[in-house]
Amino acid sequence: MLFVQAGEGYPYYARPRFPGGRPTVADVVKMRERQRELGVPEALEWVHETTPDLYDAAITAGLEVLRAPLMVLDPEQLPEPHPHVRVLGTRPAEVSVVAELAFSSPGTAPGDVGAAERDAALAEAVPLSTRHRHAVADLPGEGVLAVGTAQRAGDVVEIAGIGTLPAARRRGLGGAVTAELARDALARGAKLVFLSAGSPEIARVYERVGFRHAGTACIASPVVG
Repeated sequence: MLFVQAGEGYPYYARPRFPGGRPTVADVVKMRERQRELGVPEALEWVHETTPDLYDAAITAGLEVLRAPLMVLDPEQLPEPHPHVRVLGTRPAEVSVVAELAFSSPGTAPGDVGAAERDAALAEAVPLSTRHRHAVADLPGEGVLAVGTAQRAGDVVEIAGIGTLPAARRRGLGGAVTAELARDALARGAKLVFLSAGSPEIARVYERVGFRHAGTACIASPVVG
């Protein structure tokens, strides 16, 4: 299935129909051709356990595939709220800026990029409208150091875009933002809360706030270079 964007918004990826079937290399090549015709990103995502044959087909068709731990929330394991993490119904410029700086230095290791780089980027940032929920770790005297987003479809919520400024890592802020978004989702009627971790190392952050491994999310994109 190839989702076609109507109006403004995020250009969604393609995915196989559930329960998956057995896609071929030719299917993936055809999908990529259609995405190029439409001028949308050549992106494909699926759950490996439901469509295992697609991994080899995607690789052969010229895509590289990230295998990300797929995790679901155990509500009983949520920690106590962090005193300086809050959920927003709007998306301030800090959410985009902190996420961009965080993902420019992936992983969980501390780095040099911090408040100075955030403030410089904010001087030129433009707030964006959103239909999603956002959370920020906004510490007294330091400002917004970590951010995240929750996207809802019916009674299912996906948490994504969790990012902490490199200079503020290893303080539990990314996990606290994740937990607060999950808590907010449950309070608003969500029956299932899930996320995809970028690596096993990042998955351990989410395990500490109540998420458990449920499968493997495959995220495919064109090989660079």
